[in-house]
Amino acid sequence: MSGFFCSAPVTAALRRTAGALAALFLAMGTCEATDEQAAPETGASGIVNYAPAEMRGSIPPGAVPVDLLLDAHLAEDTERVRSGMVWRVFGSITGDDGKLPLVATAEGGSVRIQLVPGDYLVHAAFGRAGATTRITLGNEPRHETMVLNAGGLRLDGVLPDDIPMRRDKLRFSIYEAKENEIGERTLILPDVDPGRTVRLNAGTYHVVSNYGSVNATIRADIRVEPGKTTTAFVEHRAAQVSFNLVRGESGFPLADTAWSVLGASAEIIAEEVSAYPTMILASGDYTVIAKNKDKVYKRDITISPGRDTVVKIDTETAEQIAQ
Repeated sequence: MSGFFCSAPVTAALRRTAGALAALFLAMGTCEATDEQAAPETGASGIVNYAPAEMRGSIPPGAVPVDLLLDAHLAEDTERVRSGMVWRVFGSITGDDGKLPLVATAEGGSVRIQLVPGDYLVHAAFGRAGATTRITLGNEPRHETMVLNAGGLRLDGVLPDDIPMRRDKLRFSIYEAKENEIGERTLILPDVDPGRTVRLNAGTYHVVSNYGSVNATIRADIRVEPGKTTTAFVEHRAAQVSFNLVRGESGFPLADTAWSVLGASAEIIAEEVSAYPTMILASGDYTVIAKNKDKVYKRDITISPGRDTVVKIDTETAEQIAQ
């Protein structure tokens, strides 16, 4: 699988705070967007190798096909995209279903498509980035170069003090920056793994970072520049915490315990029934309530950023509350 990589150093940093529980550290570095695993596209003579297309119909009898050569650039001043492109060519007359007919597809970088003279709509896709142009093909071969005005966005996360992060618990979702008339944003790509580079049209995007599935959530608007890869690091001020209800200091966790985690305003943050629940919480103060059979116990805790912990509630010493 191919993608972008960025070897340029980080050039700027921006710290934002989301309430009192979390902070965002965006390290924006831009470098020329390149294709990591692109196969060589030129021979010793420097002639471009154009990949063939898959035709979605037959050439009419008597028609003489003409070469349409297609290639793409991320920006005006960047090199040709060498791989990862998906090309689709549509006819210009709608069919009975009201849609334009798909006449050819091709994958790779630069491609060669043989078509009869006429009008066509060419769509070039590079990941989530894309561009469309209308062409008229005459009796002579035509070379069309499309500028995608696209770049890459690479997202990752960190914890304070260089504490290792549980990256399998970190996910990103990318949305359009603008809200619609009801105040919602269009989701472009959910559940993006950390370290993955997503190809996008140039512009500003709204990124949501979730560490775990409870309340460690950061939001930020990030701009993607054409022909560049933007790298953003999210600093989550959160930690993993495990709970167990025991009878005596050396007792085993009691099964079938119902747990509730309450925030500073007594709102319920998380609930789970387990002997040993584990979750990631944003740093801050919480009240933990454990219910086992007809007994309910309470304990106040503080979560420090990056400091994973095990919280034990001892039935012999913990505060017991009335139901």
